[in-house]
Amino acid sequence: MRSRPTLQWAPGPEVLALEPGATDIGPVADAVAGGQVVVLSGAGISTESGIPDYRGETGSLRTHTPMTFGDFTASEAARQRYWARSHLGWRTIARAAPNDGHRAVATLQARGYLSGIVTQNVDGLHQAAGARDVIELHGNLDRIICLDCGTTSAREVLDRRLRAANQAFTAEATRINPDGDVELPDDVVRTFTVVPCTVCGGVLKPDVVFFGENVPRARVQRCYDLVDAAKAVLVLGSSLTVMSGFRFVRHAAKAGTPVLIVNQGLTRGDPYATYRVNLPLGRALTELVAETTGPSHA
Repeated sequence: MRSRPTLQWAPGPEVLALEPGATDIGPVADAVAGGQVVVLSGAGISTESGIPDYRGETGSLRTHTPMTFGDFTASEAARQRYWARSHLGWRTIARAAPNDGHRAVATLQARGYLSGIVTQNVDGLHQAAGARDVIELHGNLDRIICLDCGTTSAREVLDRRLRAANQAFTAEATRINPDGDVELPDDVVRTFTVVPCTVCGGVLKPDVVFFGENVPRARVQRCYDLVDAAKAVLVLGSSLTVMSGFRFVRHAAKAGTPVLIVNQGLTRGDPYATYRVNLPLGRALTELVAETTGPSHA
């Protein structure tokens, strides 16, 4: 039997016993000023762009179960459900604009303080803010891949095909989730037409890592290489619930590399953190840019 992926994390006594996160960004600025910092970002950095996270106070996991890879590949009905909801959600993701947090990360990179940016997000907002060479750990919703022949294509192309195949589909999105999914009644989902790959007629999937799916090994190794060469790891807006991001924090801490966490609320990585800040990301990162001093490491 396939086990369900870990979607929720309950803080244990080792986390609850910690002091609350600080509100002083100064120690983070001091670390960033030293250069060779790797950023690991999560959904919390995109909430100010109108894309809610999974696990915050208003996180979508309170009311929403994300699609898993096993469900998507095993069930035609599940794929219909996913694409009906994602078709509407994509419009919101595509319209989303970078916020102060994304712009701050891009600024720190442009000034030479960052040696790498790894994001668990699939919204492309770091790049839209001007960041370069971002490792998209979980892929990006703007790309489509065929599970049968491996052909990749742009999401805009699929969007046009889905619009043409569903001209009578008049549902409207209400709440958007980080994976581009929205809530829709089952009777509405059943009216949606899914389109196949134009090359082989196979199953189309967004080129993102679903829950229960493995991140490509080469991509994981690139992240480990960045962490190994880093002077510090800066976690931004991630609860670190899933292992795909959490492992890099554990790896850094084991090697003695400082781990700095800026997040609203507790995270699974808190016991490994050298310093923690509990502030909204836009405000915290704007302050970080203003306070960062020292020579550029570009």
